[in-house]
Amino acid sequence: MHKLMIFGFLLVPLLAFVKSALPPPCDSEIYCTGPILHQVQKAKLFDDDKYFVDMKLRAAPDEVLLAFRNLSNEYPNTTVPAAALQEFLSVYFVKPGTEFESWTPPDWHDKPKFLDGITDQELRDWAQKIHNLWKSLGRKIHADVKDHPELYSQIYSPHPVVVPGGRFRELYYWDSYWVINGLLLSEMTDTAHGMIQNFLSLVNRYGFVPNGGRIYYERRSQPPFLTLMVESYYKATEDKEFLRLALPALEQEYQFWMQNRSVTVTVNGTVHVLNRYHVQVDLPRPEAYTDDLELAEGLTDDHKKQLWMDLKAGAESGWDFTSRWYVVGDIHNDGTLRGTRTSKILPADLNALLCLSEKTLASFHRIMGQGDSAALYDRAAARRLQAIEAVLWDAERGAWFDYNLVTHSKNFEFYPSNLAPVWAQCYSQPEMGEKAVQYLKGSGALRFPNGVPTSLRDSGQQWDYPNAWPPLQHMLIDGLSKLPSEDAKQLAFDLAQRWIRTNWLAYMKYDAMFEKYDVHGDGKPGGGGEYEVQLGFGWTNGVALQLLDQYGATLTSGSRAVSSCLLLPLAISPTLMLQ
Repeated sequence: MHKLMIFGFLLVPLLAFVKSALPPPCDSEIYCTGPILHQVQKAKLFDDDKYFVDMKLRAAPDEVLLAFRNLSNEYPNTTVPAAALQEFLSVYFVKPGTEFESWTPPDWHDKPKFLDGITDQELRDWAQKIHNLWKSLGRKIHADVKDHPELYSQIYSPHPVVVPGGRFRELYYWDSYWVINGLLLSEMTDTAHGMIQNFLSLVNRYGFVPNGGRIYYERRSQPPFLTLMVESYYKATEDKEFLRLALPALEQEYQFWMQNRSVTVTVNGTVHVLNRYHVQVDLPRPEAYTDDLELAEGLTDDHKKQLWMDLKAGAESGWDFTSRWYVVGDIHNDGTLRGTRTSKILPADLNALLCLSEKTLASFHRIMGQGDSAALYDRAAARRLQAIEAVLWDAERGAWFDYNLVTHSKNFEFYPSNLAPVWAQCYSQPEMGEKAVQYLKGSGALRFPNGVPTSLRDSGQQWDYPNAWPPLQHMLIDGLSKLPSEDAKQLAFDLAQRWIRTNWLAYMKYDAMFEKYDVHGDGKPGGGGEYEVQLGFGWTNGVALQLLDQYGATLTSGSRAVSSCLLLPLAISPTLMLQ
């Protein structure tokens, strides 16, 4: 096996464009393509397109398809009327949720030790309530999904999961990194172990981890955090046998990203390999079918297909959706979601994550006494570091910027991802980290009382201003806290204080944790995008618990003076800043 791995590593720099065999796209003529999907979604019978594709079949797919053909024959010159579609669904489908059985995590207990480190009594009581939420977010997939997979869009997972919440009823990939870290703080080691085992089994089945636990996600992934999940679990348990068993799947996933999500870029005569999001399925997303159809109206067939592939790539990025993926210089970019060209962008955060994963895989091999394999990953990380600094780093501005493959230039707009290499500790000179602190201070992104916005462009998309998202806050705070300067550490604490207070105030108002928050207004949930703000919420809970664990001795629920390092002028609006 390791000889094959060595051979693969030698090929990656030169043949990154060679693509491996992919699993076929979801072939369900009900959940992924076909006339039932098309007519039901176009009829807009439900507020959310995801509702229909999460429904269970009452009969075998062939029987349902035949019944629909017969129904369609009753309306030979038109689509099936909405009332007839509703009746058809009532006969042949069951509402979402029957794929799960009730389950309470057996390893949940009342008083995890981290609560004792939270000095503020109100925050400690709140942390207890967040800890309690794991019970309400636990899901166990019914055995019938395993026995009759053809009746469900749900992908069977052998172990119970903690889901994000709301419309996100099933397992999701990158959300689970922060969920698992929260579970480990809550001393729910068995639940965390089971979730990681689910992801490892998905790699064994698909060669990568799908976006989420539905068959309509089978051809797209999300930011690849599995290696870091395993690292979190190993740090908590020191279970070397678990690490040994996990390593082959982690290597398989890494190879998937290198073989199917990488491109070469030449800078100053040197060829570099970096990664991108790229999904080659040129159909509307089943769970957002009408949105994708309507967005593509008026485009040529080729441009429709390209847009739908890039929307899927945007979903793969986790940032669905954002002006970050609008490619300036593309003739089809009109400054709206239609200008999404995710596959033409090399993201700073994806490449920082893969750099960290390469370093982590090297450390895993060293733990297992496999020095030669560790050296291969060390070299892969060194090559990526060189590529990141050649292609993405800007010394004058002091940060790392996404690279546009259309214009062969960097995108200098602000996103928290511009500091992702600080979080990944993937930079060669110490002064780069400190330059990034100064970049952040001068960016205008620290002017808001309730978190760092996802961008400074108000596009109406949910991964843009004025929304602030938990994983981005945590990566930013965690990265700053690792820098040696007291200035950076103080900035990390101040951002943690802002974020915890925002979450706490929202909980006091709504008795809920939200997936995202508005940077204006204490406790205001975020908005925009394709669906209403969701509550629950897995990664929000995990981030809050991590920050309460890290800074619990000094965080407070009350108002406090903002550090002088954040006292920046409230000058111009975010929109004007871009002009």
